Amino acid sequence: MQFQQRIREERLRPRNSILRLIPTFLVVVAACSQAQEYAIGADVSFAREAEQSGIVFKDKGVPAPVLEMLRTHGYHWVRLRIFHDPTDLPNNFDYTIASAKAAKKLGFHFLLDFHYSDTWADPAKQFTPGAWVGLTHDQLVKEVFAYTRDTIAAFRLAGLLPDVVQVGNEVTHGMLWPDGQLPDHWNHFAELLKAGIAGVAAGAGDGPRPRILIHIDRGGDREGTRYFFDNLNSYHVPYDVIGQSYYPWWHGGLKDLEENLRFMATKYKKDIFVVETAYNWKPTEYIKKAAPFPETPEGQKKFLEELNRTVQKTPRGLGKGIFWWEPAVPPSPISSRSFFDDKYNVLPVIDVFDSTAKP
Repeated sequence: MQFQQRIREERLRPRNSILRLIPTFLVVVAACSQAQEYAIGADVSFAREAEQSGIVFKDKGVPAPVLEMLRTHGYHWVRLRIFHDPTDLPNNFDYTIASAKAAKKLGFHFLLDFHYSDTWADPAKQFTPGAWVGLTHDQLVKEVFAYTRDTIAAFRLAGLLPDVVQVGNEVTHGMLWPDGQLPDHWNHFAELLKAGIAGVAAGAGDGPRPRILIHIDRGGDREGTRYFFDNLNSYHVPYDVIGQSYYPWWHGGLKDLEENLRFMATKYKKDIFVVETAYNWKPTEYIKKAAPFPETPEGQKKFLEELNRTVQKTPRGLGKGIFWWEPAVPPSPISSRSFFDDKYNVLPVIDVFDSTAKP
Protein backbone atom coordinates (compact mmCIF):
# COMPACT_ATOMS: atom_id res chain seq x y z
CA MET A 1 0.00 0.00 0.00
CA GLN A 2 2.83 2.39 0.84
CA PHE A 3 4.44 1.67 -2.54
CA GLN A 4 1.17 2.40 -4.39
CA GLN A 5 0.80 5.65 -2.45
CA ARG A 6 4.27 6.76 -3.55
CA ILE A 7 3.34 6.07 -7.16
CA ARG A 8 0.14 8.11 -6.80
CA GLU A 9 2.18 10.98 -5.37
CA GLU A 10 4.58 10.70 -8.32
CA ARG A 11 1.64 11.00 -10.73
CA LEU A 12 0.22 14.03 -8.95
CA ARG A 13 3.51 15.94 -8.85
CA PRO A 14 3.23 19.05 -11.06
CA ARG A 15 4.95 18.62 -14.44
CA ASN A 16 6.06 20.92 -17.20
CA SER A 17 4.81 20.18 -20.69
CA ILE A 18 6.41 17.21 -22.43
CA LEU A 19 8.14 19.34 -25.03
CA ARG A 20 9.65 21.61 -22.36
CA LEU A 21 11.16 18.58 -20.62
CA ILE A 22 13.23 17.63 -23.68
CA PRO A 23 15.92 20.39 -23.46
CA THR A 24 16.43 19.74 -19.73
CA PHE A 25 16.75 16.03 -20.45
CA LEU A 26 19.43 16.70 -23.03
CA VAL A 27 21.48 18.75 -20.57
CA VAL A 28 21.24 16.07 -17.89
CA VAL A 29 22.23 13.31 -20.31
CA ALA A 30 25.25 15.33 -21.41
CA ALA A 31 26.28 15.92 -17.81
CA CYS A 32 25.74 12.35 -16.58
CA SER A 33 26.81 10.32 -19.59
CA GLN A 34 29.71 7.98 -18.87
CA ALA A 35 31.73 5.71 -21.09
CA GLN A 36 29.71 2.57 -21.67
CA GLU A 37 31.43 -0.64 -20.61
CA TYR A 38 31.26 -3.58 -23.02
CA ALA A 39 27.94 -5.30 -22.33
CA ILE A 40 27.79 -9.08 -22.33
CA GLY A 41 24.06 -9.53 -22.13
CA ALA A 42 21.03 -11.69 -22.72
CA ASP A 43 17.33 -11.06 -23.06
CA VAL A 44 15.90 -13.28 -20.33
CA SER A 45 12.27 -12.19 -20.66
CA PHE A 46 11.03 -15.80 -20.95
CA ALA A 47 13.40 -17.35 -18.38
CA ARG A 48 11.23 -16.69 -15.32
CA GLU A 49 8.17 -18.19 -17.03
CA ALA A 50 10.17 -21.25 -18.06
CA GLU A 51 11.42 -21.87 -14.54
CA GLN A 52 8.02 -21.23 -12.99
CA SER A 53 6.54 -23.86 -15.35
CA GLY A 54 8.83 -26.47 -13.77
CA ILE A 55 11.66 -26.57 -16.30
CA VAL A 56 15.01 -27.33 -14.64
CA PHE A 57 18.01 -25.96 -16.53
CA LYS A 58 21.30 -27.76 -15.99
CA ASP A 59 24.98 -26.86 -16.33
CA LYS A 60 27.15 -30.00 -16.70
CA GLY A 61 24.27 -32.00 -15.26
CA VAL A 62 23.86 -29.78 -12.19
CA PRO A 63 20.54 -27.89 -11.87
CA ALA A 64 21.00 -24.14 -11.57
CA PRO A 65 18.86 -20.99 -11.94
CA VAL A 66 19.36 -19.41 -15.36
CA LEU A 67 20.49 -16.03 -14.01
CA GLU A 68 23.09 -17.60 -11.73
CA MET A 69 24.34 -19.74 -14.61
CA LEU A 70 24.71 -16.73 -16.90
CA ARG A 71 26.51 -14.74 -14.21
CA THR A 72 28.96 -17.59 -13.67
CA HIS A 73 29.74 -17.58 -17.39
CA GLY A 74 30.57 -13.89 -17.68
CA TYR A 75 27.19 -12.30 -18.42
CA HIS A 76 26.56 -9.05 -16.55
CA TRP A 77 23.63 -7.45 -18.42
CA VAL A 78 20.01 -8.52 -18.80
CA ARG A 79 17.41 -7.15 -21.17
CA LEU A 80 13.73 -7.38 -20.19
CA ARG A 81 10.75 -6.45 -22.33
CA ILE A 82 7.53 -4.99 -21.02
CA PHE A 83 4.11 -4.93 -22.69
CA HIS A 84 1.34 -2.48 -21.81
CA ASP A 85 -1.44 -4.97 -20.96
CA PRO A 86 -0.55 -8.43 -22.32
CA THR A 87 -3.06 -11.26 -22.35
CA ASP A 88 -1.12 -14.10 -24.00
CA LEU A 89 2.43 -13.28 -22.87
CA PRO A 90 3.88 -13.05 -19.35
CA ASN A 91 5.72 -9.74 -19.68
CA ASN A 92 3.45 -7.39 -17.75
CA PHE A 93 4.62 -4.94 -15.11
CA ASP A 94 4.57 -7.34 -12.13
CA TYR A 95 6.40 -10.11 -14.01
CA THR A 96 9.03 -7.72 -15.37
CA ILE A 97 9.74 -6.04 -12.05
CA ALA A 98 10.13 -9.46 -10.41
CA SER A 99 12.59 -10.50 -13.11
CA ALA A 100 14.52 -7.24 -12.69
CA LYS A 101 14.69 -7.72 -8.92
CA ALA A 102 16.15 -11.21 -9.31
CA ALA A 103 18.74 -9.91 -11.79
CA LYS A 104 19.73 -6.92 -9.67
CA LYS A 105 20.32 -9.19 -6.65
CA LEU A 106 23.00 -10.93 -8.68
CA GLY A 107 24.61 -7.66 -9.75
CA PHE A 108 23.36 -7.51 -13.33
CA HIS A 109 23.01 -4.25 -15.22
CA PHE A 110 19.51 -3.82 -16.60
CA LEU A 111 18.13 -2.74 -19.99
CA LEU A 112 14.34 -2.20 -20.10
CA ASP A 113 12.64 -2.68 -23.48
CA PHE A 114 9.30 -0.86 -23.92
CA HIS A 115 7.21 -2.44 -26.69
CA TYR A 116 4.35 0.11 -26.37
CA SER A 117 1.94 -2.66 -27.29
CA ASP A 118 -0.03 -5.46 -25.66
CA THR A 119 1.90 -7.99 -27.76
CA TRP A 120 4.96 -8.30 -30.00
CA ALA A 121 6.08 -5.07 -31.65
CA ASP A 122 8.51 -5.52 -34.55
CA PRO A 123 9.04 -4.29 -38.12
CA ALA A 124 6.00 -6.21 -39.37
CA LYS A 125 3.57 -5.03 -36.69
CA GLN A 126 3.31 -2.28 -34.12
CA PHE A 127 -0.14 -2.71 -32.59
CA THR A 128 -1.39 0.17 -30.45
CA PRO A 129 -2.33 -0.99 -26.91
CA GLY A 130 -6.03 -1.74 -26.65
CA ALA A 131 -6.46 0.95 -23.99
CA TRP A 132 -5.17 3.58 -26.44
CA VAL A 133 -7.02 2.57 -29.61
CA GLY A 134 -9.01 5.45 -31.07
CA LEU A 135 -7.04 8.21 -29.36
CA THR A 136 -5.90 11.27 -31.28
CA HIS A 137 -2.20 11.85 -31.88
CA ASP A 138 -1.98 14.44 -29.09
CA GLN A 139 -3.70 12.03 -26.71
CA LEU A 140 -1.28 9.25 -27.67
CA VAL A 141 1.68 11.53 -26.97
CA LYS A 142 0.32 12.23 -23.49
CA GLU A 143 -0.33 8.54 -22.82
CA VAL A 144 3.17 7.51 -23.93
CA PHE A 145 4.68 10.15 -21.66
CA ALA A 146 2.55 9.28 -18.62
CA TYR A 147 2.87 5.50 -19.01
CA THR A 148 6.64 5.69 -19.44
CA ARG A 149 7.04 8.14 -16.55
CA ASP A 150 4.95 6.02 -14.17
CA THR A 151 6.63 2.76 -15.14
CA ILE A 152 10.14 4.17 -14.70
CA ALA A 153 9.12 5.81 -11.42
CA ALA A 154 7.84 2.49 -10.14
CA PHE A 155 11.10 0.74 -11.02
CA ARG A 156 13.06 3.57 -9.40
CA LEU A 157 11.03 3.42 -6.19
CA ALA A 158 11.63 -0.33 -6.07
CA GLY A 159 15.39 0.28 -6.33
CA LEU A 160 15.44 -1.10 -9.87
CA LEU A 161 16.07 1.92 -12.07
CA PRO A 162 17.26 0.61 -15.48
CA ASP A 163 20.72 1.51 -16.73
CA VAL A 164 19.42 1.76 -20.30
CA VAL A 165 15.87 2.20 -21.58
CA GLN A 166 14.82 1.15 -25.06
CA VAL A 167 12.00 3.41 -26.28
CA GLY A 168 10.18 1.13 -28.69
CA ASN A 169 11.13 -2.25 -30.10
CA GLU A 170 12.52 -2.62 -33.65
CA VAL A 171 10.95 0.68 -34.68
CA THR A 172 12.30 0.51 -38.24
CA HIS A 173 8.80 1.23 -39.54
CA GLY A 174 7.64 3.38 -36.64
CA MET A 175 5.45 2.57 -33.65
CA LEU A 176 1.84 2.78 -32.47
CA TRP A 177 0.42 2.17 -35.94
CA PRO A 178 -1.22 3.82 -37.76
CA ASP A 179 -0.46 7.09 -35.96
CA GLY A 180 3.33 6.69 -35.89
CA GLN A 181 3.76 4.47 -38.93
CA LEU A 182 6.66 5.14 -41.27
CA PRO A 183 7.39 6.45 -43.83
CA ASP A 184 4.17 8.50 -43.87
CA HIS A 185 4.23 9.90 -40.32
CA TRP A 186 7.78 10.80 -39.37
CA ASN A 187 6.62 13.87 -37.46
CA HIS A 188 4.18 11.81 -35.37
CA PHE A 189 6.75 9.09 -34.79
CA ALA A 190 9.37 11.59 -33.61
CA GLU A 191 6.91 13.19 -31.18
CA LEU A 192 5.96 9.78 -29.76
CA LEU A 193 9.64 8.93 -29.24
CA LYS A 194 10.28 12.30 -27.60
CA ALA A 195 7.32 11.70 -25.29
CA GLY A 196 8.75 8.35 -24.22
CA ILE A 197 12.22 9.82 -23.71
CA ALA A 198 10.81 12.69 -21.65
CA GLY A 199 8.83 10.13 -19.65
CA VAL A 200 12.06 8.30 -18.79
CA ALA A 201 13.59 11.56 -17.54
CA ALA A 202 10.52 12.45 -15.47
CA GLY A 203 10.22 8.97 -13.96
CA ALA A 204 13.90 8.84 -13.05
CA GLY A 205 13.47 11.78 -10.69
CA ASP A 206 16.40 13.95 -9.65
CA GLY A 207 19.13 11.31 -9.83
CA PRO A 208 21.00 9.82 -12.79
CA ARG A 209 18.94 9.16 -15.91
CA PRO A 210 18.98 5.86 -17.78
CA ARG A 211 20.64 6.06 -21.16
CA ILE A 212 18.24 6.02 -24.13
CA LEU A 213 18.50 3.37 -26.85
CA ILE A 214 16.75 3.46 -30.24
CA HIS A 215 16.36 -0.01 -31.76
CA ILE A 216 15.95 -1.04 -35.41
CA ASP A 217 16.45 -4.31 -37.30
CA ARG A 218 19.04 -3.38 -39.91
CA GLY A 219 22.20 -5.02 -38.56
CA GLY A 220 23.69 -5.78 -41.96
CA ASP A 221 21.92 -3.05 -43.94
CA ARG A 222 23.98 0.12 -44.18
CA GLU A 223 21.60 1.99 -46.46
CA GLY A 224 18.53 1.09 -44.41
CA THR A 225 20.35 2.26 -41.30
CA ARG A 226 21.36 5.51 -42.98
CA TYR A 227 17.79 6.19 -44.11
CA PHE A 228 16.37 5.65 -40.63
CA PHE A 229 18.89 7.56 -38.53
CA ASP A 230 19.35 10.45 -40.97
CA ASN A 231 15.59 11.00 -40.83
CA LEU A 232 15.45 10.49 -37.07
CA ASN A 233 18.25 12.97 -36.46
CA SER A 234 16.55 15.59 -38.61
CA TYR A 235 13.80 15.67 -35.95
CA HIS A 236 16.38 16.20 -33.16
CA VAL A 237 15.34 13.15 -31.17
CA PRO A 238 17.77 12.84 -28.20
CA TYR A 239 19.26 9.38 -27.68
CA ASP A 240 22.52 7.82 -26.52
CA VAL A 241 22.77 4.33 -27.99
CA ILE A 242 21.97 2.74 -31.35
CA GLY A 243 20.52 -0.74 -31.01
CA GLN A 244 20.53 -3.18 -33.92
CA SER A 245 19.02 -6.61 -34.38
CA TYR A 246 21.30 -9.02 -36.19
CA TYR A 247 20.09 -12.47 -37.25
CA PRO A 248 22.24 -13.63 -40.17
CA TRP A 249 19.44 -15.46 -42.00
CA TRP A 250 17.59 -12.15 -42.23
CA HIS A 251 20.29 -9.48 -41.98
CA GLY A 252 23.24 -10.68 -44.05
CA GLY A 253 26.70 -11.97 -43.27
CA LEU A 254 29.13 -10.78 -40.64
CA LYS A 255 30.94 -8.72 -43.28
CA ASP A 256 27.69 -6.79 -43.86
CA LEU A 257 27.37 -6.20 -40.13
CA GLU A 258 31.02 -5.12 -39.88
CA GLU A 259 30.55 -2.60 -42.69
CA ASN A 260 27.44 -1.19 -41.05
CA LEU A 261 29.11 -0.96 -37.63
CA ARG A 262 31.95 0.97 -39.24
CA PHE A 263 29.46 3.28 -40.96
CA MET A 264 27.41 3.95 -37.80
CA ALA A 265 30.47 4.62 -35.67
CA THR A 266 31.90 7.05 -38.22
CA LYS A 267 28.66 8.81 -39.18
CA TYR A 268 26.71 8.98 -35.91
CA LYS A 269 29.45 8.60 -33.27
CA LYS A 270 27.08 6.84 -30.87
CA ASP A 271 27.59 3.75 -28.75
CA ILE A 272 26.19 0.69 -30.52
CA PHE A 273 24.64 -2.50 -29.13
CA VAL A 274 23.79 -5.58 -31.13
CA VAL A 275 20.80 -5.69 -28.86
CA GLU A 276 19.26 -8.83 -30.37
CA THR A 277 21.09 -11.76 -31.93
CA ALA A 278 20.94 -15.56 -32.01
CA TYR A 279 21.95 -18.65 -33.93
CA ASN A 280 20.45 -22.14 -34.00
CA TRP A 281 22.07 -25.22 -32.44
CA LYS A 282 20.08 -27.58 -34.67
CA PRO A 283 19.00 -27.24 -38.35
CA THR A 284 16.29 -24.60 -38.59
CA GLU A 285 16.98 -21.63 -40.86
CA TYR A 286 19.50 -23.17 -43.28
CA ILE A 287 17.89 -26.47 -44.23
CA LYS A 288 17.72 -25.64 -47.96
CA LYS A 289 20.57 -23.15 -48.25
CA ALA A 290 24.20 -22.88 -47.26
CA ALA A 291 24.81 -21.84 -43.67
CA PRO A 292 27.55 -19.40 -42.60
CA PHE A 293 28.14 -21.68 -39.60
CA PRO A 294 26.87 -25.23 -39.05
CA GLU A 295 23.56 -25.27 -37.21
CA THR A 296 25.04 -27.42 -34.47
CA PRO A 297 26.04 -26.73 -30.85
CA GLU A 298 29.63 -26.03 -31.94
CA GLY A 299 28.48 -23.92 -34.88
CA GLN A 300 26.31 -21.83 -32.56
CA LYS A 301 29.30 -21.20 -30.31
CA LYS A 302 31.51 -20.31 -33.27
CA PHE A 303 28.90 -17.79 -34.47
CA LEU A 304 28.90 -15.96 -31.13
CA GLU A 305 32.70 -15.92 -30.99
CA GLU A 306 32.95 -14.41 -34.47
CA LEU A 307 30.12 -11.96 -33.82
CA ASN A 308 31.86 -10.77 -30.65
CA ARG A 309 35.11 -10.21 -32.56
CA THR A 310 33.21 -8.26 -35.23
CA VAL A 311 31.53 -5.96 -32.71
CA GLN A 312 34.76 -5.33 -30.85
CA LYS A 313 36.46 -4.21 -34.08
CA THR A 314 34.03 -1.29 -34.43
CA PRO A 315 35.94 2.01 -34.94
CA ARG A 316 36.34 4.43 -32.03
CA GLY A 317 35.56 1.59 -29.63
CA LEU A 318 31.85 2.25 -30.17
CA GLY A 319 30.80 -1.38 -30.50
CA LYS A 320 29.58 -1.68 -26.92
CA GLY A 321 27.98 -5.05 -26.51
CA ILE A 322 25.87 -8.04 -27.50
CA PHE A 323 22.54 -9.35 -26.18
CA TRP A 324 21.41 -12.90 -27.01
CA TRP A 325 17.71 -13.45 -27.73
CA GLU A 326 16.79 -15.63 -25.79
CA PRO A 327 18.98 -18.13 -23.91
CA ALA A 328 16.25 -19.87 -21.84
CA VAL A 329 12.73 -20.43 -23.12
CA PRO A 330 9.81 -22.81 -22.64
CA PRO A 331 9.19 -25.28 -25.49
CA SER A 332 8.57 -23.11 -28.57
CA PRO A 333 9.62 -22.49 -32.19
CA ILE A 334 12.61 -20.48 -30.90
CA SER A 335 13.96 -23.26 -28.66
CA SER A 336 16.62 -24.00 -31.28
CA ARG A 337 18.12 -20.55 -30.62
CA SER A 338 18.46 -21.08 -26.88
CA PHE A 339 21.51 -22.00 -24.80
CA PHE A 340 19.96 -25.36 -23.87
CA ASP A 341 19.19 -28.60 -25.70
CA ASP A 342 15.80 -30.32 -25.70
CA LYS A 343 16.52 -31.82 -22.27
CA TYR A 344 17.61 -28.40 -20.90
CA ASN A 345 21.29 -29.25 -20.66
CA VAL A 346 23.46 -26.23 -21.34
CA LEU A 347 25.24 -26.02 -24.71
CA PRO A 348 28.85 -24.98 -25.47
CA VAL A 349 27.77 -21.46 -26.51
CA ILE A 350 27.51 -20.44 -22.86
CA ASP A 351 31.30 -20.76 -22.48
CA VAL A 352 32.20 -17.95 -24.93
CA PHE A 353 32.66 -15.29 -22.24
CA ASP A 354 34.02 -17.49 -19.45
CA SER A 355 37.32 -15.62 -19.46
CA THR A 356 35.50 -12.42 -18.43
CA ALA A 357 33.67 -14.01 -15.50
CA LYS A 358 34.50 -12.61 -12.08
CA PRO A 359 34.82 -14.89 -9.02
